[in-house]
Amino acid sequence: MKISQTYRTDFAPLERNSTLQGVMLRLGLTLLACTLVVGVTEAQQAAPPIDGVIGKLQSFDGKSLDVQTPSGVVHVIVKQPLTTYKQIPSDLSHVATAPYLGVASTEGADGKQVAKQIFIFPAELRGAAEGSVLTDPPGATSHSRMTNGTVSRPAGSHSRMTNGTVQKSGGTTLVVNYQDGSQTISVPPNVPVTEVAPQKVTFSPGDVVYATTQKLADGTLVTDKIFQFIPAASSDTKQ
Repeated sequence: MKISQTYRTDFAPLERNSTLQGVMLRLGLTLLACTLVVGVTEAQQAAPPIDGVIGKLQSFDGKSLDVQTPSGVVHVIVKQPLTTYKQIPSDLSHVATAPYLGVASTEGADGKQVAKQIFIFPAELRGAAEGSVLTDPPGATSHSRMTNGTVSRPAGSHSRMTNGTVQKSGGTTLVVNYQDGSQTISVPPNVPVTEVAPQKVTFSPGDVVYATTQKLADGTLVTDKIFQFIPAASSDTKQ
């Protein structure tokens, strides 16, 4: 009897401990699964923006550059080693796997954005010029837009440039996601697609450039990456 009581006394705590350990294990696995799902979801969200300046190049001597922006001329010091980028031909088959996109678009008669040119950015430029902005000068009758960001499949004109990150291609439609919103853009089958790749570039005054920037403690802007932007209409003529 004592032995029987001893076994029951010892077994009950073991049984409770086993049950508790099982609950803790299931809870731990659940939390791990949630963490993985959140991590994947965050990875598909908009890229953190990279600081930079975009505009027409006024001068470049290899040590610094002056860029004319809507707010005035910006002086940027070149930091070595400098990487320069230019566009090389690509196609729509590479869009879905791109880490980051830029889409120049216009608004159609139905109010929807229609892609005029797509830029595939390398991973190191993910976040460059992130967002969606009108690119026409004041008073222009056309409405062009540039949108940079990541791309996802859509849920169920003025021109715009949109930059961001790509999740999936929606066939003839892309949703470009950026920090404070998104743009749904229709993609014609013949839209020009170019890859932004590290290349030797000869800069000339009047070139449209984008330079990533870092601000030093004294307010000086420095860059080690400059992209020469060529619109689709002239991308096949300037080398």
